[in-house]
Amino acid sequence: MRLKSYLNEGEIHKTRILKAIKKLPYPFEEKFDKYEETLDMLAFRFSKLQSLIGEKIFREYLKKNFFDVEGKSFFDILKEIEKEGIVDIDTWNEFRKVRNFIFHEYPLEDNEKKEIINFLIEKSKKLIEMFERIKNASIK
Repeated sequence: MRLKSYLNEGEIHKTRILKAIKKLPYPFEEKFDKYEETLDMLAFRFSKLQSLIGEKIFREYLKKNFFDVEGKSFFDILKEIEKEGIVDIDTWNEFRKVRNFIFHEYPLEDNEKKEIINFLIEKSKKLIEMFERIKNASIK
C-alpha cells in the first residue's frame, strides 16, 4: 500500500526534524557556525516532509477515502484535506512560504537569519503535528 510506505518515509523525516530541533536552542540567538549542520538537516528534512505530504500523502489519503483525485488540482486536493480537518489552507501556505524561503531567499543580516531559524523551528513543530493528524486519520 503506497500510503503506508509514504507514512513510513514521513516518520523518518519527522524523527530527523525532532533530532535537529532538540539540538537547537530556542529561541535561536546563537552563532550559526556551531549549528550549521543541524540547521541544514532541519531545513532539508522540513522540505522533504512538506513535499512528501503535499505531493503524495494527501492524494493517497483521499484515494483511500474514496475521493477521486484524478485530474484534480493541488488546490482541490488541499480543500478536501481541509474539510477532513487535517490542515487548513492558511497553515499549508505558511509551510510553503517556509520551504520557498529556505531555498530561494538569502538574508544577509544576522537578525534576519535568527528570525528565519526561529520561524522554521516553530513551523517544523506544526508540520509534525499535521503529519501526525493525517497519519492517525489514515490508520482508522
